[in-house]
Amino acid sequence: MRVIVDSLETALAVPNSSEKSNTSGLATIAAIATPLGRGGVGVIRLSGSRAYDMACALTGKSAFTPRMASFCRFYQADGTVIDEGLVLFFKGPHSFTGEDVIELQGHGGVILQNQLLARVFELGAKQASAGEFSYRAFDNDKLDLVQAEAIADAIDATSAAAASSAIRSLSGEFSQKINQLLEQLIHLRLHVEAAIDFPDEEDVDFLSDGVIQSKLEQTQDKIQQVLATAKQGQLLRDGIHVVLAGRPNAGKSSLLNRLAGQERAIVTDVAGTTRDTLQETVVLNGLTLHLTDTAGLRETEDTVERIGIERARTAITQADMLLMVYDVTRDVEEESTPLQLAEQLFGELPEAKRLLIIANKSDLLSDNNNREESAAKTQAEIKNRGYQQVNVSCETGIGIDDLAEALCEKVGFHPPENSLIARTRHLDALRRTAGFLAEAHEQLTVFEAGELVADSLRQAQQSLGEITGEFSADDLLGKIFGSFCIGK
Repeated sequence: MRVIVDSLETALAVPNSSEKSNTSGLATIAAIATPLGRGGVGVIRLSGSRAYDMACALTGKSAFTPRMASFCRFYQADGTVIDEGLVLFFKGPHSFTGEDVIELQGHGGVILQNQLLARVFELGAKQASAGEFSYRAFDNDKLDLVQAEAIADAIDATSAAAASSAIRSLSGEFSQKINQLLEQLIHLRLHVEAAIDFPDEEDVDFLSDGVIQSKLEQTQDKIQQVLATAKQGQLLRDGIHVVLAGRPNAGKSSLLNRLAGQERAIVTDVAGTTRDTLQETVVLNGLTLHLTDTAGLRETEDTVERIGIERARTAITQADMLLMVYDVTRDVEEESTPLQLAEQLFGELPEAKRLLIIANKSDLLSDNNNREESAAKTQAEIKNRGYQQVNVSCETGIGIDDLAEALCEKVGFHPPENSLIARTRHLDALRRTAGFLAEAHEQLTVFEAGELVADSLRQAQQSLGEITGEFSADDLLGKIFGSFCIGK
């Protein structure tokens, strides 16, 4: 049986569609690794087989000790001093990229940095493309694709929770979960292939004894757990796009200002003040909201306002979540309801999961008992139809906390403390993996078709391997690393 399993382990290897290349023959690359502008320190990073020699030529020194900072002057070809600072040498493979890496730490002025970078190019380095340092680290097995993406996610994080989750992914926690699942899938494939290829072996007749079914169901449960975690991680990373819509002077801009904590939008009593869309990013209860304030929806002869309304309708169609803001003292008449208003404004009633009704100026309801009773009846009707209304006052701030909780509940945002950052492509790969496992389960329990079970498991393994980059195509890698910073 050991011989059988050994041979199957070799046979089950799925060829990588993008074999990692040997980077030893690649050009030495260089780029500014700190933001351009005025600052105390600016860093230029070099990576490649000639990085060390370039540092020696640039400084006039003959040697550098790995992982020790050396104070140096940086010289032009004619001996003129460009700048002075520190040189750090990281000997490959013990570096970020796995190659020899040099970091030049000079002053942070734009002119000085560009002069120093130009000198490095004169010495033979080439400009690094976006994400090329991280790609070389991936290519040299210093990190996998999830960890590489986590670098960019940590840099771009819009909240403390997102940054913390990205660092956990960078440390390998997400990759470890995926690799454990891959091992389970490979083990499953071993048993299925053994049952198919060696049917006469008494100790490998697993198709009918429930062993494979049990292990398959355990793997399916684990995939669902990881998928749930990844959904939270995607919300942490991407947030949601929320559009504020409603009639003119309903309080949309006031709500934007209240959520942003500053006067971002102009607010007046004049209808039609907002003529264009206005974007702002805020974080509520850990959830990043990309807010868009829009022009009030109404019929108008004003050319500029009409253009703004067209842009508002475009934003509405692209939103993850719609906040329909209405003035409880004015916008809903006795013969209409907020849902009828929504249908009138949007042309059709949006799905309940995509619409949250915001009743503004709710603090004024207590001044009128009839109005308060009517509002309570209206809210009950909204709830009975599966929709949700939140009463707020943009003037006083009443109900804003309730709005934050309602938004998180609407999108299912409740990340655990040890959440991990995730991307849309991770969710797609996990969903496809779950789908192939469901197919395998059906083929096993309904049709008892071992060959089809094996094929579904193979496809599940390949889909899951796309997450860490084990089976990723070149075009996917180019798209991912192309979104990185130039110096990363």
